[in-house]
Amino acid sequence: MPTRAALWNDLLDSLLALRDRVLDESEKRLAALDHQDPGLRLHPGVRNVVHYLVLRSVDIRPLQEALAREGLSSLGRCESHVLDSIERIIAVLRAATGKARGRASDASTTRDDEDASTLRSNTEILLGPAPGKRNTRIMVTLPGERATDLAFMKELLTSGMDIARINCAHDSPVEWAAMARTLRVARQETERPCKILADLAGHKIRTGPLATEEGVLHLRPMRDHRGRVVLPAHCRAAWKGNAQSPLPPVDCQLLPLETNRPPEVGEVLRCMDARGKERRLEVESVTDAGVTLSCPQSVYLMNGTPWQSDQHRRRHGHIAGIPETPTAILLAVGDHLLLTRDALPGAAAEPDHHQPARISCTIPSLVERLPLGQKVWMDDGKFGAEVVSQSPDGALLQITVAKPGGDRLFPDRGLNFPGLPLDLPPLSDKDRADLDVIVPLVDMIGFSFVESAAHMRALRDALSQRQATHLGIIAKIETAQAFHRLPEILLAAIGRQPLGVMVARGDLAMEVGPERLTEVQEEILWLADAAHLPVVWATQVLESLAKRGMISRPELTDAAMGERAECVMLNKGPYIGQAVHTLDDILTRMQGHQRKKFALMRALHWS
Repeated sequence: MPTRAALWNDLLDSLLALRDRVLDESEKRLAALDHQDPGLRLHPGVRNVVHYLVLRSVDIRPLQEALAREGLSSLGRCESHVLDSIERIIAVLRAATGKARGRASDASTTRDDEDASTLRSNTEILLGPAPGKRNTRIMVTLPGERATDLAFMKELLTSGMDIARINCAHDSPVEWAAMARTLRVARQETERPCKILADLAGHKIRTGPLATEEGVLHLRPMRDHRGRVVLPAHCRAAWKGNAQSPLPPVDCQLLPLETNRPPEVGEVLRCMDARGKERRLEVESVTDAGVTLSCPQSVYLMNGTPWQSDQHRRRHGHIAGIPETPTAILLAVGDHLLLTRDALPGAAAEPDHHQPARISCTIPSLVERLPLGQKVWMDDGKFGAEVVSQSPDGALLQITVAKPGGDRLFPDRGLNFPGLPLDLPPLSDKDRADLDVIVPLVDMIGFSFVESAAHMRALRDALSQRQATHLGIIAKIETAQAFHRLPEILLAAIGRQPLGVMVARGDLAMEVGPERLTEVQEEILWLADAAHLPVVWATQVLESLAKRGMISRPELTDAAMGERAECVMLNKGPYIGQAVHTLDDILTRMQGHQRKKFALMRALHWS
């Protein structure tokens, strides 16, 4: 068994060899960057990320285990100061073995006492100052329908929102401008800072439209476990005496035939619903915006359904204003779906005519490029499929993943083709037009579907053309190609523009596979830490709480993991204010236990 002195000499030799490898290989990589900008090699984030890439190009697990057994640092948290970590262990081993100092290391390396302040500075420049009680920011996606709701914006700010997100894939420039104006007033009135991010839509590949059919409004009462009615069914109906007047947000319209006088509270409107069943709709309230109707039974209403007042013979009419609904495409494992090359509305399968269900793709040119066996994911993983044949009409898919009994596919749902090179321009025509609108409104741009250094340079050029080089950029890592090219994407902007990284876990899971997502998101966190760049932890954080008001235990654990990032993003939902408040509490508590990969040991109070 080797003596302690021999063991430490071996460790010293291994570390010296590792340091020399990092220095020599890093110099080659930095020299390759000199053609872009000779000044890049002087940037501490650039140098450290190159050191980290070289370090992680070899398997050092045996060395780590040997160092840990001797009570030395195992390099497990060296992402942000690679060479400094190696040098500190070397210095300890030199002192222990009596060896003289050898080759000088990189003098410009980031030190252990500098990395945190560098990351903090970069984060504040991009995301704004940290809230007083926590370090991790909260980003919230703003809903277009609340664009002018000042009380709503103030609630988000006081609950803990630090960054407001405008999603350019939804709403219009009118709503975007209204969001920015309302938020500006809310910031002044609450005296809370809040930056604005605008996410470019990018080349989002989605399912096309579906054929529509006559709309049906189904009203359901709430029943208990024994089937007894607890609450009657309700709907809001506009009283449309004047066909030209604007309509408020309602479920349907009541079109009168003889009188323009609206019904009264307590009045009963009798009708035969779509199934031919007689139903009584009682008027619960009447306002200028319309009336509220209730019914203790289930009722199906359609446009043209006649109604008659029980109390007033001349007050009668019919139902209108129920929108058409998309044709249902129900898909189960083993079913076929034709992804068409044309933009015609999709439709359900027609078994009698041996026609599979069909739907179009928003980027038709991709359909003919799908090879046999290509995996396809739809609607954030609700459906998995595989290309089984190609024809002049499109690519025929066979469903391989769906919930038992099948599920419905809707229009405007995401499509992912793992491993397929998309070869799309970095910015779409819509992206360029949107930049003209949003540049004066926001503080940073979310770059959707960035996949290479060339893509990053294209966005930087577009911002330069609009005199907007001061705006920050958040590179959204959504595809497998973006993940594999993350180092070049970061090196194309570090030091030249405020920069951050978003782990867009929804699309990324479809690209790399849900089983590998945990590993991939960890690697993104590590690389961003090596570059001293802030990270946004995104997609489905507290999703059940924001959308349904229900807390899911796995989502709480996921939200707590987000403390390792500099920002956590929430999507919109009816209960978003509650979700912001809950996330604020979770992040505040967790920062006492963990910082990045470093477990903190604050005092615990077990009695």
